[in-house]
Amino acid sequence: MAKIVVLGGSFGGLTAAFEIKRLLGKQADVTVVSDDDRFVFLPSLPWLIMGWRKPEDITLKVIEILKPKGIDFVHEAAKQVDADSSKVITSKGKELPYDFLVISTGPHLAFDEIPGLGPDKGYTACTFTLDHAVKTGATWKSVLENPGPIVLGSSQMVSCFGPSYELAFEIDSELRRRKMRHKIPILYLTSEPYLGHMGVGGLGASKTFMEHEFAERDIKPLVSQAIQEVAPGEIRLKDGNKIPFKLAMIAPPFKGVPAVAPLGNPRGFIPVDKNYRHPKHKNIFAIGVAMAIAPPEATPVPTGVPKTGFMTVKMAKIAAATIASDVTGKTPPVADDLGVVCLMDMGNTAALMKAYPVLPPRQSSYTKKAVWARWMKVGFEKYFLYKMKHGSSNWP
Repeated sequence: MAKIVVLGGSFGGLTAAFEIKRLLGKQADVTVVSDDDRFVFLPSLPWLIMGWRKPEDITLKVIEILKPKGIDFVHEAAKQVDADSSKVITSKGKELPYDFLVISTGPHLAFDEIPGLGPDKGYTACTFTLDHAVKTGATWKSVLENPGPIVLGSSQMVSCFGPSYELAFEIDSELRRRKMRHKIPILYLTSEPYLGHMGVGGLGASKTFMEHEFAERDIKPLVSQAIQEVAPGEIRLKDGNKIPFKLAMIAPPFKGVPAVAPLGNPRGFIPVDKNYRHPKHKNIFAIGVAMAIAPPEATPVPTGVPKTGFMTVKMAKIAAATIASDVTGKTPPVADDLGVVCLMDMGNTAALMKAYPVLPPRQSSYTKKAVWARWMKVGFEKYFLYKMKHGSSNWP
């Protein structure tokens, strides 16, 4: 029986675990390791911040969805991967040997790279974890009671821009609904060289789309910016400018998680081949944010390439099928180029954004705004939570 250890209990980790067990059945002993015992539908965290969702609406207990599928769960953080001995060492000293390892650990949020950044030891809010989003939601409520300037956006070395854009549109929409928009200026601060760049050179007409939407909504953009430090109520940029705020939600720099970073590049992201296999350690696979994708172009302020949930699920299925082929002696699957599909909420409407492949030059790419896109996003939330709850990883 092949021992497979999966690091991470989110989109990629759970999909990989379910798929490996589905494809191999009793030929596979699958264990998921995660320091969080909840699966969180991360795309809905902006809605939670806005007060449109509660934590229980978008979370599942990991052990409750793994156990019926015969998958073990270790509720501990991975501390180290000993690739030469093929074992994972957890934060509590447990040693987990493996025949195959799937790394889907997501990002390490490197708040410490910018003094004063972050909700724990700094002065800015964050959208990337459930606990941070709950805290941010409380700060948002306080701004509604005592209005002041809001700054949204992304710092240097960010690899995920979508939630910041969504929050800009959602906050604008909610303030207009409350007839308070004129009381709260919104500034969008980003490391991107232009609006809609998203770390991938744009998605179709995303540049002109974002510029038009921001102008219509009186959201002031400030692009190609690097943050020097954050002080209470003030963001200090490397060019010397200072930006006041009552609420600042700034995406932090991304790095690889320390436990797996030694397997990767200087930022800790892990190089892989087309089947998401490590080039040196052939029994290790990396998917999602943990794997390395080189930016398509150099930008004045460094940005990373996003790996969305849509992309991560695709990676997980290819990695799982490749592991299954190794175990059974069959030919591994041929992996296609990655594409991306995003549904960006805009408060009272939404935008469908697509690109294939994710990096230019592309076969196809476009951005389209429509109310039906918002209902698609709502529907996908319910669909994916149902899919994960029942372990139906083979569903589209």
